[in-house]
Amino acid sequence: MPPIPGSGLAKGLAVTLRTMTKKSVTAQYPDVQPELPPRSRGVIGLFEENCTVCMLCARECPDWCIYIDSHKETVPAAAPGGRERSRNVLDRFAIDFSLCMYCGICIEVCPFDALFWSPEFEYAETDILELTHERDKLREWMWTVPEPPALDPGAEEPKEIAAARKTAEKLEAQRAQEAPQAQQAQQAQQTPQQEEEEGKE
Repeated sequence: MPPIPGSGLAKGLAVTLRTMTKKSVTAQYPDVQPELPPRSRGVIGLFEENCTVCMLCARECPDWCIYIDSHKETVPAAAPGGRERSRNVLDRFAIDFSLCMYCGICIEVCPFDALFWSPEFEYAETDILELTHERDKLREWMWTVPEPPALDPGAEEPKEIAAARKTAEKLEAQRAQEAPQAQQAQQAQQTPQQEEEEGKE
């Protein structure tokens, strides 16, 4: 059976009419910021105080896009008679985001929690050479890192918290045992004084 003339046009117009009556779902970016997933990977933020210049992130990076420079400083002895110690001081921490493939290996291998994912994604540049961001910029992005999600109420308690709770309970038990003894000692000291005062009267 041959197609009815104009049936294709009628179908197309029907689709157009259905679409026109629906609410628009276009995201009006940049006037309206998108709602990003909680674990979205935008840029990498640096918490500089935690960095010990161990170089693990730079060594494990498959793209070799992390550049770290440091120098050693001598720290005086903490106590008299102690010996001086040397520590690494961070001079430069930069990431070339034109090479970075956002694998997250650097964040996973950092043993001191110095690197974090930030959902910030508006860092485009007109020159590719300007995509190498230094530690000042990485530190600014650190403050855009969202808080970690809440723990599952049915999950096991972390070992660190359990150990801290046990220690606190032991200290409370010791204090509860020492409190009556301290009261008895105070009463024993007060009794001779009271006897002396009564004798003077």
